[in-house]
Amino acid sequence: MSKIFQIFKRPDIRNKVLFVIALLIISRLVSNIPIPAIDTSRLKDFFAQNQFFGLISSFTGGSLSTLSLGMLGLGPYITGSIIMQLLTMIFPSLEQMYKYEGEAGRMKFNQYSRLLTVPLAALQGYGFLVLLSRQNIIGQLGLLDWVSAISAVVAGSLFLMWLGELISEKNIGNGVSLLILAGIVARFPASVQQTLFTYDASKFFAYIGFVAVALTVIVGVIYISEAQRNIPINYARRVRGSRVYGGVSTYLPMRVNNAGVIPIIFALSILLFPGMVANFFAGSNIAFISNIAGAISRIIQSQLWYSTFYFILVVLFTYFYTAVTFDPKSIAENIQKQGGYIPGIRPGPMTSQFLNHLLNRVTLVGALFLGLIAILPNIVQGFSGITAFSVGGTSILIVVSVALEIMKQVDAQLSMYEY
Repeated sequence: MSKIFQIFKRPDIRNKVLFVIALLIISRLVSNIPIPAIDTSRLKDFFAQNQFFGLISSFTGGSLSTLSLGMLGLGPYITGSIIMQLLTMIFPSLEQMYKYEGEAGRMKFNQYSRLLTVPLAALQGYGFLVLLSRQNIIGQLGLLDWVSAISAVVAGSLFLMWLGELISEKNIGNGVSLLILAGIVARFPASVQQTLFTYDASKFFAYIGFVAVALTVIVGVIYISEAQRNIPINYARRVRGSRVYGGVSTYLPMRVNNAGVIPIIFALSILLFPGMVANFFAGSNIAFISNIAGAISRIIQSQLWYSTFYFILVVLFTYFYTAVTFDPKSIAENIQKQGGYIPGIRPGPMTSQFLNHLLNRVTLVGALFLGLIAILPNIVQGFSGITAFSVGGTSILIVVSVALEIMKQVDAQLSMYEY
């Protein structure tokens, strides 16, 4: 409470917080404005009966189930960012731009991600509307209706992307994560209401178990987010004239989970994409394509296969994003330039190899723990049969991780006033 009072005592931080809250409210308004030429009367039953699309809708805050302007949420932008990050491993020029050209290079790299969002939003919006049209969820659309609907979907996705970047500029959490957090929290009252209406006294202990797992997830996320391995570093003593520099010992903190909540968001974006494509081709007139699409759709719908792929993707993206954000070679070079060394390790390439070896071991613990927490509530849900909280531990994981990130950034800004 003392921190909250300090936030509202400082005009600068208070204005930033109120600005972010206003943008979150605007994002929720956008998520409730339906796109033109669409009759949404049969959508509710469709999303209630289809677990896969119900999951997608949950992460857009229900925008998809109402076919609103923000029906795709930040999915196209996240997918575009993933594609650009993967391309850095293929094209050295992109890697040079992102890692070694400073702020100007990153701005240019981010601009490419924004441009890629446009065709991805148009493709995903068109595919989903075609899918609903084939299943007679929405009526037949004319050419003008198609153009207006897809244009509205693309505009909504770009508008949410812009809101996310405005939030990030205020240094009150990551904009993309905050908008996803707002979507999850917006669905929470409806989930609680559904649980109360469908309460079954015979499953009392199952409900208790689900709550216990939720608390375990919260504790686990906090523990793994705060855990770090401290690597000791000594600096050689240097004499310049009458002054002595260095001769101190410090440490390099290596976090167990350097990637934060990003692997979860990336994994979900990748995991949901093949399911959407499979549902799109399920109604194909070509039997071979239709059978393959149906098989992929059944695999994604299976709780066992879904949890397995989800776990693997979380682990892989944790390693991938850590490799992007933590470069042992550049860190070893910086330590050497400053006259530092790790006790027992020769400066230069040997230090880089040591850091890389240690990073792989530490990240393995974080990746496995993160993947386990992500699928643990799904396992409990499978045993208990409680389906009210359809997204389970993934929602809790994102909410807790984003909350921790916000707290750290606000604390950093409050500390600046104290100095």
